[in-house]
Amino acid sequence: MEETVHQPHAHTHDHTHTHSHGSDHDWEALGDQLEREAELHIPAVTEAAHWLRDLLGLDGGGQTRVGRVLDVGSGPGVAACLLAAAFPDAEVVAVDQAPGLLERVRTRAAGLHLADRVATLRTDLPSGFDSLGSADLIWSGNAIHHLGDQQAALAALAASLRPGGLLAVAERGLPPRFLPRDIGIGRPGLQARLDAANEELFGTMRAQLPGSTETVEDWPAMLARAGLMPSGTRTFLTDLPAPLGRPAREYLYAQLSRLRDRLGDRLDREDRETLDLLVDGDARTGIRSRPDAFYLTAITVHTARAPRPA
Repeated sequence: MEETVHQPHAHTHDHTHTHSHGSDHDWEALGDQLEREAELHIPAVTEAAHWLRDLLGLDGGGQTRVGRVLDVGSGPGVAACLLAAAFPDAEVVAVDQAPGLLERVRTRAAGLHLADRVATLRTDLPSGFDSLGSADLIWSGNAIHHLGDQQAALAALAASLRPGGLLAVAERGLPPRFLPRDIGIGRPGLQARLDAANEELFGTMRAQLPGSTETVEDWPAMLARAGLMPSGTRTFLTDLPAPLGRPAREYLYAQLSRLRDRLGDRLDREDRETLDLLVDGDARTGIRSRPDAFYLTAITVHTARAPRPA
């Protein structure tokens, strides 16, 4: 099932935390990597979906019926399918601008026997907010920060909530850790320097977005300004200890390769050489072979409710 709304493009998803952020991603080409990363986070997002289900059941008027769920900035649809599993009576609509990613949503949903309840909507934000329709639950994972005016984006999503509905925004959390401070090559503390370079690149990306507006990123306060009632923030951990399995190693290999390309001019020569060794598939120092590689990150979800009529 797919609806299509053609509007000027704006990037509406970015599910990676390790990578450098930018407004020039080729989302189609990143499909494999986005899906691989999202699959690492399945336990955390499943736990988050169950928390949202509990929040929607704690309303004073009894269980809130969840008939329609939006996943805004859905990427390849891993979260959309998890939401469909958590809310078995709901239609879930995966919203994205990239046709190739929406095709992945449909393929994944079919493989999980969810094709009758997971639909796709191709639209571009912020111009396409009016096309979303109403929903009882809206999930947006690492998408709002790709829109110039984050407060206006939250207000637009709030306007799509049905009375008593819930908006859940996953933003920031904690960047992944995947190597010890001293890895035996290069200068210790590589990850901290990668984080610093990423933050600089993230700031540049935000400044270059159309309609870029600075705001204090106090998400509960932003949700309240959007006319909603904050209903809690929780953080969900993804903790994959060493030695890592192959899917996580392949994800980190691809991420480090992208980091080397995107951050190259922001790193000194020694750190660039260290990254070269980490993405050398044949070297024992490479991320695909290291026994000390792990994967630890956190997803923070901020929630707020739409008021019910008096």
